[in-house]
Amino acid sequence: MNAEPKPDHATLQQAAQWYARLGAGNVDGSALKHWQQWLDQHEDNRAAWAFVERISQRFEPLQSQADASVQALQSARHRHYSRRRTLATLSVLCGGALLGWAGWRNQLLPQSLLAIGSDLRTGVGEIRETRLPDGSQLWLNADSALNIDYQAGLRRLQLVVGEVLIKTAVDTRPFVIDSAQGRMQALGTFFSVLQREHDTRLNVFEGAVRIQPQDGATSTIVAAGKQVDFDIYASGLAIEANEARQAWNQGRLLANDISLADFIVDMQRYQPGYLNASEAAGALRVVGNFPANDPTRTLKMLEGALPIRINQPLPWWTSIELL
Repeated sequence: MNAEPKPDHATLQQAAQWYARLGAGNVDGSALKHWQQWLDQHEDNRAAWAFVERISQRFEPLQSQADASVQALQSARHRHYSRRRTLATLSVLCGGALLGWAGWRNQLLPQSLLAIGSDLRTGVGEIRETRLPDGSQLWLNADSALNIDYQAGLRRLQLVVGEVLIKTAVDTRPFVIDSAQGRMQALGTFFSVLQREHDTRLNVFEGAVRIQPQDGATSTIVAAGKQVDFDIYASGLAIEANEARQAWNQGRLLANDISLADFIVDMQRYQPGYLNASEAAGALRVVGNFPANDPTRTLKMLEGALPIRINQPLPWWTSIELL
């Protein structure tokens, strides 16, 4: 069953603004009526509202039952959502998408579920440095997880989600790291591996790495100074390595003429809550060196350098719009 398309940026922004307005208190009957009318206009509105509620449960749960306006809002939600919520839950279990937020770009819950039980994991904004049993060194980027499986004849890592930077130590056993798309074998190496939605991105800074796609017939050796993306079938063309993929362990987000949309993907590891840009703003190009551990300052720097405005209708909801 195919998922319904994700509501567009404008609809998600409307949902966040409604959520902020109704949750602020002093909600009268007119406001609730207009919210209800907006909600009933389109499936996208309902899906967007559900997405905002989902994120709110993690970052800012609604508080006291004592506030009469909040009670009125919850009552309205119950009356108009009880049947839809039941159907939506069934739809999600079947792969449908009234509440199909799990397949969206900010897939908070699926990543959390995948990371549970991993040997190493980091939260949003957290970078972890670890020394492996053989003396190899790794840095796990924010919002990432991996497993360690050292055996008598093999040193193996499994990247579950996110990104890892590795400097291997000399050892007679092969050193490999598995992603969702295949296996990489280090050949005396300093390199990074980034698990993306549909492929794996490898950057080699020293030595070389052999890529073996999961269902690919041939392997590829990537030399130092090169970057390669690969899926389960084959490796792409090698291009110049991206220094940004080894700068984050020093607390820096580097942008060398990349789109704002791509830069936001990196920022999302350090900015709690929802962070996204409109299509027009996301197409802008970004150049600079930004502090990974200070998302507020990074946003201000972006706002000062680009024709954008930062909207935050809720403390955990940040939207970037083109001026």
